[in-house]
Amino acid sequence: MKMEAQRVTSDGPSNEQLLYFTTSSLDQQDESLVFISDQTGHPNIFVRDLKSGNERQLTQNTQGTLKSYVYFNGNEQRGLGKASISFDANHRRVYYVLGDAICCTSLAGETRILNHVPADQVTAFSHVSADGKRLCLPTTDARALEADRFVNDSPAYAAAQEKKNEVISDKPDYDIDERVRNEGLSSWINVYDTQTGELLAREQVKSAWITHVQFSPVDSSHILYNHEWPSDCGIRRMWLWDGKQHRRLRSAGDWRSKDDWTCHEMWQADGAFIIYHGKYADGRAYVGRVDPQGMNPIEIALPDEYHRYGHFTAGNRHNDWLVSDGYYHPAGVPENDNWGGEWISLLKVDWEQRSIEWQALCPHESFWDCQDSHPHPIFDHADGAVYFTSNKSGSRAVYRVAVA
Repeated sequence: MKMEAQRVTSDGPSNEQLLYFTTSSLDQQDESLVFISDQTGHPNIFVRDLKSGNERQLTQNTQGTLKSYVYFNGNEQRGLGKASISFDANHRRVYYVLGDAICCTSLAGETRILNHVPADQVTAFSHVSADGKRLCLPTTDARALEADRFVNDSPAYAAAQEKKNEVISDKPDYDIDERVRNEGLSSWINVYDTQTGELLAREQVKSAWITHVQFSPVDSSHILYNHEWPSDCGIRRMWLWDGKQHRRLRSAGDWRSKDDWTCHEMWQADGAFIIYHGKYADGRAYVGRVDPQGMNPIEIALPDEYHRYGHFTAGNRHNDWLVSDGYYHPAGVPENDNWGGEWISLLKVDWEQRSIEWQALCPHESFWDCQDSHPHPIFDHADGAVYFTSNKSGSRAVYRVAVA
């Protein structure tokens, strides 16, 4: 049943977007929304009271966007790390990188510096533990992101712009994973105490480019992480570090081919499984899950016509629910020219039967023209609504659609 999406953030020329979908943008009561806005002329973090509509600016950044994954053309050691923002919904604290400072700000605006990013390293998506006691920040040798030319993170969009002799600056034109491996570069999994700022762990992972880290929702000693854009993505993408050993979660011996790819891994709400998706070598899309031991994998191939790229986010109260911004498309409806999907859909998954019930919620109509316009849908904490980003009006805004 198609629902009507409601615009949540203010109607204006500025650009607003959700935080990255591996962290919530909503407090535990679903009363406050944390989002990124450029209404000051620079990216900053804001909070909006969803009842009154009142907004408060939480950061005072005046130096643009920090260079990091996925913001390759940002400023070195200056600006807000848009990919570094993680929200502790229970304690209402926002963690982020500003310049080289690792910061914490409450929704009341109280700010403190926890620590600093190690010299000559670049950052990526961070994560705060479910109990709010630990912050994980991945870093990589800065050499990994040294480049002279960049193109957009959307291949289709980049190709279209290059035909117009335009270059949109978002993605290096070289293979970062190849450089990391050939030059012997490293990434580190850095874990900080959120109260004292003390560095609790610093785990070096050689010949790896790590961009996503996520604590288990039930055991903060278990950290899910990735190798970004690896040549053998189907078997080298997903890993788990338990403080003692590193475990590959999808191996060559269990799967069809190393020529397929996997991405966007995230924890199921109860911590029992990890959700992920991708495409097989034959072009079929799939969504899958595997347990933290790398055992009991199940993958469900999607219909052949569900080929439009998107993301899958797990429910908070329903372990068999997912929400997606891609793949689904109603039969007989013309597709637009965007390379990503057009609809927000609820998926009710029966893993044992390997079946999915798709429920279209609403079209999101985002252009997918850059990382920031990806819808990245998330459930509220009650699984009663889905929030997503769209630039269908010409500028980015946050929208909400009810779940029937």
